[in-house]
Amino acid sequence: MFKQPLKMFRGVGYAEGISFLLLLGIAMPLKYMLDMPLAVTIVGAIHGGLFVLYIAVILYVTLVKKWSFLKAFLAVVSSVIPFGPFIFDAKLINNSEA
Repeated sequence: MFKQPLKMFRGVGYAEGISFLLLLGIAMPLKYMLDMPLAVTIVGAIHGGLFVLYIAVILYVTLVKKWSFLKAFLAVVSSVIPFGPFIFDAKLINNSEA
């Protein structure tokens, strides 16, 4: 896994992006519309762990692949925007870096 840092980055990015969408699209409506806060507790904890892992992988890939500060910064920013990790990944693929 550590031999292919961009594959690791893409996998963690997909997982983090999906967990964020689940949190925003399913867990939060369940909490605020149907008074079911447990969904946010569970999905939020999973998303929080994946977010920390995503940031760690960004740091790792930045060091190994010598990403610029701007690219690393954009990767971090993409993680707080819905669908952001998927868009960032598509840009990586289009730039033939993946």
